[in-house]
Amino acid sequence: MESSHVIVLPGGGYGMLSDTESEVIAEHLRSLGLSADVFYYPVQTRHPGPLDAVREEIRRVRAAGVERLALLGFSAGGHLAGHAALTASADAVEGVDAAVLCYPVVSMELATHRGSQDELLGPDAGGELRAATSLDRLVTADAPPFFIWHTAEDEAVPVEHAYLLGQALAAHFVPHALHVFAEGEHGLGLATGAGAAEQWSRLAADWLVAQGW
Repeated sequence: MESSHVIVLPGGGYGMLSDTESEVIAEHLRSLGLSADVFYYPVQTRHPGPLDAVREEIRRVRAAGVERLALLGFSAGGHLAGHAALTASADAVEGVDAAVLCYPVVSMELATHRGSQDELLGPDAGGELRAATSLDRLVTADAPPFFIWHTAEDEAVPVEHAYLLGQALAAHFVPHALHVFAEGEHGLGLATGAGAAEQWSRLAADWLVAQGW
């Protein structure tokens, strides 16, 4: 395995895994010169099941010799990528060096994307658990760099989610890039033929290279 690697986490509302955000993404990243593969994390399982599974995969990849590791996630997979990046233990083998979030679910406290919330936390989750799993509340000055993109037209997971995370990263002086494209519905994946949003993968790849990939 390469010394720098990207783990792709598909979206699907924590209830399924999207085909258009899986192997096709890893293949595209490889075409851009990045080492990448997909991790099919468990769905229809409550917190912390998905998070524990990703942490185990991070440890496995680190043991294979990867020195620089990024998580790249879509929608609910974006939430999971951010969650793992922001809650890594002091043990370096669980940490990640960068996170790329594509139209991510960020807050478990907002009224939007209740599907992800209900699958991960249960419909009766209390305020303390919702806060503890909201990415914007987990940011510290020790967070790794983030690349985030979203569309202003996203109705399923409104762009407010990305803004909340961007504000939290800025407040803690965490290096980040935040791209909001005017057009595009939720779940664009590679966004081929989707206008300006199609730029995201090249922008993300260039950003990773600037981070040392």
